Amino acid sequence: AAAAAGPGRCRGAQPELFVRPQPPRSCEDYWWEWKHCRGLRHAFHHYYVHGAMPACGRWREDYEACRAWERSRAAAAQEALCKSERARVMENRKYAPVWTLRKSPPPDWYRPLDQDKPN
Repeated sequence: AAAAAGPGRCRGAQPELFVRPQPPRSCEDYWWEWKHCRGLRHAFHHYYVHGAMPACGRWREDYEACRAWERSRAAAAQEALCKSERARVMENRKYAPVWTLRKSPPPDWYRPLDQDKPN
């Protein structure tokens, strides 16, 4: 779903030395993702595609950690949220592309397509 903001503010975070001023995403993003994950339409789609119901608990935990980070600037909340963001990014990166990208265009790229010919 929404992986737009990314863990940019979490990179190299060391909670015992420095508590960053704000979470990597707004807390409303985590709340929306949790609500979306729990929705009937998403649950049906996820079950159809993956054969199992979606696990939405991580979004709720991230939301709670985000609120704790904003309220009290808790280092433990920052570390938990950054760890979750890193795991989410690594999970998205583990899938290889469907096809291999080419290094250069085909040698006959300038020729017209053979749309009129039968296969």
